[in-house]
Amino acid sequence: MWEWCAEWWATAHPRTTVDRVNPTGPCHSTVRVMRGRSYLCHACYCNRYRVAARTGNSPDCTGGDTGFRRAWALHTRCAPTVT
Repeated sequence: MWEWCAEWWATAHPRTTVDRVNPTGPCHSTVRVMRGRSYLCHACYCNRYRVAARTGNSPDCTGGDTGFRRAWALHTRCAPTVT
């Protein structure tokens, strides 16, 4: 199951950013972070799709293997946005 995340997608890996603990990404982007894997992929085809895998996609992207978990950030450095 791919899971939508609150942070916006950036091509820089979190290890290369200032926020090394719970990185939040940029304040704005055209795509949001998705993490996880798909049960629709065969293991030999989707070796990269492990639970910790991360990718980005536009907020209007949908699929039977995509979901979200409801959560609230107590502290944020960016103004809230609605997508």
